[in-house]
Amino acid sequence: MPARLPALSPLNCAASLFTAMALSACGKFPAPSETTLRITGSTMGTYYRVTLASRPGTLTEGMLRNDLTTRLEKINSLMSTYKKDSEVSRFNRSSGAKWFPVSEETATVVAEALRIFEQSDGAFDITVGPLVNLWGFGPAESSGQIPSAESISAALEKTGSEKLQVQLSPPAIKKELSDLQIDLSGIAKGYAVDTVALMLDSLGATDYLVDIGGEMRSSGYKAESVPWKIAIESPTAHRRGIQKVLALRDLAIATSGDYRNYFEKEGRRYSHEIDPGTGRPIQHNLLSVSVLGTDCMTADAWATAFIILGPERGRELAEKFRLTALFIVRDREGFREIESSGFKRFIEEQ
Repeated sequence: MPARLPALSPLNCAASLFTAMALSACGKFPAPSETTLRITGSTMGTYYRVTLASRPGTLTEGMLRNDLTTRLEKINSLMSTYKKDSEVSRFNRSSGAKWFPVSEETATVVAEALRIFEQSDGAFDITVGPLVNLWGFGPAESSGQIPSAESISAALEKTGSEKLQVQLSPPAIKKELSDLQIDLSGIAKGYAVDTVALMLDSLGATDYLVDIGGEMRSSGYKAESVPWKIAIESPTAHRRGIQKVLALRDLAIATSGDYRNYFEKEGRRYSHEIDPGTGRPIQHNLLSVSVLGTDCMTADAWATAFIILGPERGRELAEKFRLTALFIVRDREGFREIESSGFKRFIEEQ
């Protein structure tokens, strides 16, 4: 089995892979100017990278690093499933049947997750954890065994976002089933990206790129009249290459894929992407999906939903909800790209 993303903390997500890269880090484009400020660190079991192409005169590296640390640690303290005292962990241990008070931040993320659950016909489901664990893609070490039909059915009984409710005022969530648990890892990285972007806006920054584990949001320009250049990674399991380069300004991007986290048994491949409807790993030929949007939280969740739905149904919903997406599928001749309407205008000619 290939190596997994490190399970260091809260939101290490089995359904969202590092599949986008800021090309400026690869030396493909002009070097940053002396006014550029770049800060990196670790969060949510992955990295973060914040790049300011220009910065307000009063903003120092120390100030920005402190603000980043504070905001990202707060999201961890609310939404981590690895921290026993987080809001999400305490909610998961609760018996249900009554409203459980949470922060405005957690309620906002859950509300968006439930909205996309409905729009995606259940493909994006934050209660799917028991199935992920059953198939060996959770925190515990995998046995490499195929679960029985009976154990899959039992796990399915403990899932279903239709059994979850949320209210924003006062912020609270409620579950109809005591065993129901939530895992926000398929959407919280995107929310964290948005949170950092809003913080930068409040500090007066106008030209920046926020990247948390490959989920990104851009603002303004990388250089004068030069948009940020983002690479979508080729969906190959054992090497990294560039599939597409995009030119983005004031947009977010999130990518999800199933080509690195899987195991094989008796010649058959079992992906970490579990279909909440069947309780089993997806079997279609969609390898990677990248979704563009004005906010990263929504793009993050839809990228996961599309990888579950597959290329045909995914593109259909992308068109229905006017989402901009690139689907990369495997066929007999290699990789094939399927674009939703409007995607072409973001492609950078190489």
